Amino acid sequence: MSVLEDWMSAVCGELGLERGDIDRDLVLDLARDVAHGVARPGAPLTAYLLGLAVGRGVPARDAAARLTEMAEAWDAEPAGDEGPAAKGEVPEQAGEPVLDEA
Repeated sequence: MSVLEDWMSAVCGELGLERGDIDRDLVLDLARDVAHGVARPGAPLTAYLLGLAVGRGVPARDAAARLTEMAEAWDAEPAGDEGPAAKGEVPEQAGEPVLDEA
């Protein structure tokens, strides 16, 4: 077993989650897409938000696909600029919202 698999098994045990229910590659691919398409610090934050959405019943693959689409469409600017959000621009939403208003 790799260090990552050992870590994931330990974390799942600690949180009472079934290891088989966790799609490691889905989360890592999403984090990569956000890190490269938006900003590196966005990767763990997006993974956390994906987890919140899944916890509310949103299918993980659907939510991850929508977030990846957003990240790929995000117009990342050179260092010092935070992309479209800094200019008051946000890419058009793809489909229905993932989370309902709480």
